[in-house]
Amino acid sequence: MTPIQSVLPSITPVLPEIVLSVGALLLVLWGAWRGERSAESTNLGALGLLIFTFFLVMSQTGSVTTLNGAFIADPFARVMKALILIGSAATILLSRDYFQRERIDRFEYPILIVLCTIGMMVMASANDLISLYLGLELQSLAAYVIAAFHRDDVKSTEAGLKYFVLGALSSGMLLYGASLVYGFTGTVSFPGIVTALDDGPASFGLVLGIVFVAAGVAFKLAAVPFHMWTPDVYEGSPTPVTAFFASAPKMAAMAMTVRVFIGAFPDVTAVWQQIIVFVSIASMALGSFAAIGQRNLKRLMAYSSIGNVGYALIGLAAGSEEGIRGVVIYMIVYLAMTLGAFAVLLSLRRKDKMFETIDDLSGLSRTHPWLAFSLAAMMFSLAGIPPLAGFFAKFYVFAAAIKADLVALAVIGVVTSVVGAFYYLRLVKVMYFDEPQAAYERIPPGSAIVLAASSVVVVLFFLIPAPLVAAAGSAAKSLF
Repeated sequence: MTPIQSVLPSITPVLPEIVLSVGALLLVLWGAWRGERSAESTNLGALGLLIFTFFLVMSQTGSVTTLNGAFIADPFARVMKALILIGSAATILLSRDYFQRERIDRFEYPILIVLCTIGMMVMASANDLISLYLGLELQSLAAYVIAAFHRDDVKSTEAGLKYFVLGALSSGMLLYGASLVYGFTGTVSFPGIVTALDDGPASFGLVLGIVFVAAGVAFKLAAVPFHMWTPDVYEGSPTPVTAFFASAPKMAAMAMTVRVFIGAFPDVTAVWQQIIVFVSIASMALGSFAAIGQRNLKRLMAYSSIGNVGYALIGLAAGSEEGIRGVVIYMIVYLAMTLGAFAVLLSLRRKDKMFETIDDLSGLSRTHPWLAFSLAAMMFSLAGIPPLAGFFAKFYVFAAAIKADLVALAVIGVVTSVVGAFYYLRLVKVMYFDEPQAAYERIPPGSAIVLAASSVVVVLFFLIPAPLVAAAGSAAKSLF
């Protein structure tokens, strides 16, 4: 075997990340050479790069570790990476018209999205605490910048600063937890930690390390009690950036959470299960009740995302293969619902003014019937009303919880779903029963594509669920 042949097998699992990295560097050079005139071509280049990487990820097979065991390419990583890439590509489609109208259309934006995506993909494939942290920081540093991308807007600058300060705090907590785990197990590798825990019960120091790691990942998930940044950052960031934060990084954060707890701590499930159950209940409750008084649609979606993280964590709390399958299905459906809702939100424009309050949806069914129908489908789905996709997403996680004897958790999930339905259905009432306002401009092409694709998944999921359920089942099986 030649030296080149011996190196290639170790590079192949990391090929999608390498392609994205090289592509991002080329886009930087292109943007630096062409200046601001390159904004359009850089957007197209980044979009093409993400689509190509998606097919590259989906072409991989089996379960392979590389880079001395720090990186794993398995079915779970592939499904989560596919969702991350879809979320990032959809964000670029949603952003184009908005950034042109706001006159902040710069070539750096799509490059930052690509860099953020590389970090998220590393998070999904991390097989030790160091690679996990590297992926997390690469994702976070780019995210801080795009939160404050509208630098002439006070709210956007404030959003970026809040996100940066609180994100640095959460990273410190995660690192401290990781150092405790390393100190009490003697390894940073997830399989190594599993082996170390075979010797006996977890020590107090290790439990403390798990608590700090859980705090770090809860921040990235925007789960209670580490959710405080979410409403302000969602409201202050440019709307396409908010759509990005609500979609792709959520996929990566959930992938990271599952990797840590199922990959590294399966033998001490009783320790972290209590943490996840508490975080899940608190997130569902706050997401349902705090959103009731919100009038701003972006803040409403922030609290909705907090609640949805709580529902997804029910599957993780189950700690079983069925539970993780439920988590993956939930994240697939959540991605479609969120992107669809933001595609509608980005279409509420008259001349040079964007509209973002619930009252701005008044009578939308009479001025834009298809837009109203699509948003109503997203809201009904988020509320968990059958036969839309959101109902099945919740069904899978609740069923896994009941099977794992977490009946009380499932019951609380159902109750908070009923409470949350109030503010979702209020939007439908405003669109269909209130007096209409002046018509909005025609929906931008990028938003139309994202909205159409999201609507198909949400409305028709019950007709052909098998492919997505099978992919989620395969992803979950690879972890056990």
